[in-house]
Amino acid sequence: MLVGLPKEIKNNENRVALTPSGVESLKLNGHQIIVETNAGSGSGFEDSDYISAGATIIETAAEIFAKAEMIMKVKEPQPNEVAMIRQNQVVFTYFHFAADRNLTEGIINSNCVAIAYETVKTKNNALPLLEPMSEIAGRMAIQEGALYLEKRMGGRGILLSGVPGTQRGNVLILGGGVVGINAAKMASGLGANVIIADVNLYRLRYLDDIMPKNVMTMMSNPANIKEALKTADLVVGAVLIPGAKAPHLITREMLKLMKKGSVIVDVAVDQGGCIETCHPTTHQNPTYEVDGIIHYCVANMPGAVPYTSTIALTNATLPYAIQLANKGYTKALKENHELLAGLSIHKGTLTCKGTADAFGMVYTKPEDVLA
Repeated sequence: MLVGLPKEIKNNENRVALTPSGVESLKLNGHQIIVETNAGSGSGFEDSDYISAGATIIETAAEIFAKAEMIMKVKEPQPNEVAMIRQNQVVFTYFHFAADRNLTEGIINSNCVAIAYETVKTKNNALPLLEPMSEIAGRMAIQEGALYLEKRMGGRGILLSGVPGTQRGNVLILGGGVVGINAAKMASGLGANVIIADVNLYRLRYLDDIMPKNVMTMMSNPANIKEALKTADLVVGAVLIPGAKAPHLITREMLKLMKKGSVIVDVAVDQGGCIETCHPTTHQNPTYEVDGIIHYCVANMPGAVPYTSTIALTNATLPYAIQLANKGYTKALKENHELLAGLSIHKGTLTCKGTADAFGMVYTKPEDVLA
């Protein structure tokens, strides 16, 4: 199979879909890989590294999209990329369709085969291709939140750890999944007072067992969230419903309960956000203020640490990419139900229920389109 790696063009997105070692593994399986020039330079991987791994360097994205049987990307295709996607072409990347109707309709109209990293799912409901980026985003949420709590950044002037004789900062984390648990690790490690909220009592029991004593668990409901917001210095939105739009757990009215200069980091923003007042921002302009509350809503947070992120992503995606390339997508999807769960759009047919529900579109089971 001819696999293409275009250079990412989303604002300040420096990741690339595969490291040179990932390219070498595909090459050893008998496949050809074409890489757009400088696609990996933002992650610390030069064209010469890809050439040494057996790839061919291509000058333009247009040529990559025109030639490749399978496109591997990091972020969702941007409008000019959607226009280049061909009928029957396999596109393997993060899509987050439920947050973007225009992208969904564009990919449907392209008649390609869209396999979304974020909905590939194991038998125990783990999301193996989303987890490494969620780990990074969860840890970065505290790093960025702590930065914007500084007075010079518009925050309250709070040091999350505090020092002897002062109060520690208070962190509220909405969601006890991969993002939430990694955010809690970072915040608790700094010494902050942490509350992690979830709707799953069994998950809360697990978190209570493994977390240090400065992490408290809380059942997620409107009354509890309102009470916690009164003292929160930093709120992290970490809610995920795979393939579906995130629910709004904090309304604009609820912002009035927070102290001026507090910070919200909504990691769920690429799935629509779990805070009503959140909308996607970029690394170039990451924050805005609503009712005195700083909002950090960068939709590609791991793009700020591209070297780490690209390696972590390749570690996760490469085994699946090799299956798709070795077997062809039809056989690979039929034989691997984890990959089948990632099939979101198949040649004009929507096969992701969460996206169909978000937009009131017709849903078809993935196995039915492959029958």
